[in-house]
Amino acid sequence: MNVHEYQAKELMRKFGIKVLRGEVAKTVDEAVSAAEKLGGNVWVVKAQIHAGGRGKAGGVKVAKSLDEVKTYANEILGKTLVTHQTGPEGKKVNTLYIEEGTEIGHEYYLGIVLDRNIGKVSFIASSEGGVEIEEVAKTNPEKIIKVPVDPASGYTPFVGRKLAAGIGIKDKAMVKEASKFFEGLYNLYMDSDCTIAEINPLVSTKDGEIIALDAKLNFDGNALFRQPNIVEYRDPTEESEKEIEAAEHGLSYIELDGNIGCLVNGAGLAMATCDIIMLHGGMPANFLDVGGGATKESVQKAFSIILQDENVKAILVNIFGGIMKCDIIAEGVVAAAKEIGIEVPLVVRLEGTNVAMGKKILENSDLNIITADNLGQAAEKVVKASKGEEA
Repeated sequence: MNVHEYQAKELMRKFGIKVLRGEVAKTVDEAVSAAEKLGGNVWVVKAQIHAGGRGKAGGVKVAKSLDEVKTYANEILGKTLVTHQTGPEGKKVNTLYIEEGTEIGHEYYLGIVLDRNIGKVSFIASSEGGVEIEEVAKTNPEKIIKVPVDPASGYTPFVGRKLAAGIGIKDKAMVKEASKFFEGLYNLYMDSDCTIAEINPLVSTKDGEIIALDAKLNFDGNALFRQPNIVEYRDPTEESEKEIEAAEHGLSYIELDGNIGCLVNGAGLAMATCDIIMLHGGMPANFLDVGGGATKESVQKAFSIILQDENVKAILVNIFGGIMKCDIIAEGVVAAAKEIGIEVPLVVRLEGTNVAMGKKILENSDLNIITADNLGQAAEKVVKASKGEEA
């Protein structure tokens, strides 16, 4: 789950992490009022979307008068920003964050992720902030440092000193300030079930303060049951309507770029299905896990969500019956085909509990369903069908 910058900074304040004052605005008038409330003579007008690269896309502007705040707010609100993280379709800006300005001494990069290679949460930092960290990794990899945190001891002052030294902070007072900042971010990451905590840029000011000028937090969706305060930050306008609809019916759905719809039970099997479709030269249009407790109705809903994607040219149903019995899936497939009217080729592979019953239901349905005995055969058939070839 992603959140907006202003929400990330609100959470950071609770953990004692220094951020600049800011106000949220939904209209141009609100943006001007926010700047007036903040005071000063420099403000930053920031587009709020769930994607990085907003500055390069024209979504972050420095205003030096209230007239400029009004002009920039008018330009950005309602604009579709296209960044390297949004895809070519971009994201529409519905919200602005008006933030006070500050004098910057130096810009750094700071992030926290789980390093699966060593099984530890690790800080990633660089003295080169304000630019894409991927670019720094290509051109100046020596300027990026990684400092893991031992899970037994957690964050220690040594970690802070090592990070500060690695990015070139030498002043004793600033090292202490930076270490306190790093500890706050680590506590936020661990306590809030983050998957990524990223600040780019992290800045030092001429007054010796360490401040998060930007903020990006991602959270583990599987841990949201214990993070009700994080769930409140969810912004449905930033999510796919189909993904929201699927979640409401207990389905795990992720929209992809291909043309072969997938209906599978089990996340691992769903990923394997996407992989084998690509192995045979096709592209999946979605990841869809109906789960182990699917009903005939939820299977019908799954089909209706898949068919909302106009790019879908064929559908592959791949079921391994365990908790989810093959006959229940077969009944759902037949009901959906009759009631929704599935007009694209439909390939079905069933295996496991009640597979014979499931296959019999499909055979007796008088529907044009293409059956397959194994996953490789199913993938081959659905790829051919999606290209208009006989499967």
